[in-house]
Amino acid sequence: MGRLTEAIKHLLIINILFFVATQLYGEQMYEWFSLWFPKNENFALWQIVSHMFMHGGFMHILFNMYALYAFGSPLEQMWGKNKFLFFYFSAGLGAALIHTGVNYYHFNEGLSALVDSGIPEQNIIEIISSGQYSTEWYSVAGKSTIDNFLSAYNTPAVGASGAIYGILVAFGMSYPNSELFLIFLPIPIKAKYFIPVLIGLDLFSGVTGYGLFGQGIAHFAHVGGALFGFLMMWYWKKNQFTKNRWN
Repeated sequence: MGRLTEAIKHLLIINILFFVATQLYGEQMYEWFSLWFPKNENFALWQIVSHMFMHGGFMHILFNMYALYAFGSPLEQMWGKNKFLFFYFSAGLGAALIHTGVNYYHFNEGLSALVDSGIPEQNIIEIISSGQYSTEWYSVAGKSTIDNFLSAYNTPAVGASGAIYGILVAFGMSYPNSELFLIFLPIPIKAKYFIPVLIGLDLFSGVTGYGLFGQGIAHFAHVGGALFGFLMMWYWKKNQFTKNRWN
């Protein structure tokens, strides 16, 4: 591992401060700074950025901050602080965009099914706004449709994972032959193989709903961060952006 670079250091500090504040103020922090569905009354514009500094638990922040340090440090050393921060936040915003877009799809799919069955839209919104739902809805639409509808509206997104996935893609494209070790599989795997497989597993879990890495994971945020990371790397390579243009 390399030295702790300036941008990485400040990102680590901000994330840790948010985590400590979350332990002290709990529910209020999640309500203010998590990324809620735009139609939810808890939604605020600053959450598009602030959710990147929120985490759901100690292991969540530990893995994200380790990945940020391990994979982000060589990129910042190569690019410089300004270009790295631009990349990091762009990947995080891209992750939020894709995640929210998928939620809009699930929300509208469930809402349309319920409205088509004769339930007034206003009644539906009033019920889910109170954090409740009707079991009769499952007889109108499939279980996955209603579950995704409720989750899209009521479940906020937290974490730097979307930005981290962009970092992983950039690392893999910059250092494709670097050998990575998995905790549960202590065999060296080159970055150019490991990272695409990891993203593919997230995409599979997001599409099928089968949680390979557990429940409550925003798989499409991961895929979105990776996608935006890839597009930025492709564009920069094509146009040969230099370090000096970001100083």
